[in-house]
Amino acid sequence: MPNPKRRHSKTRGAKRRTHYKASAPAVSACPNCGSAKQPHVVCHTCGYYNGRKIINVD
Repeated sequence: MPNPKRRHSKTRGAKRRTHYKASAPAVSACPNCGSAKQPHVVCHTCGYYNGRKIINVD
């Protein structure tokens, strides 16, 4: 495998990493209670998923 002959500058490495940023998770409204939740995940407020009660929330 060939190795680099010269060291890459900090600027060059930073330019390559400009797209490595975190994105906010997708959020949708729960159809049962209306609170914010992630799609395809059980609602932590009411415990419903796809119109059915999955977990008991106190």
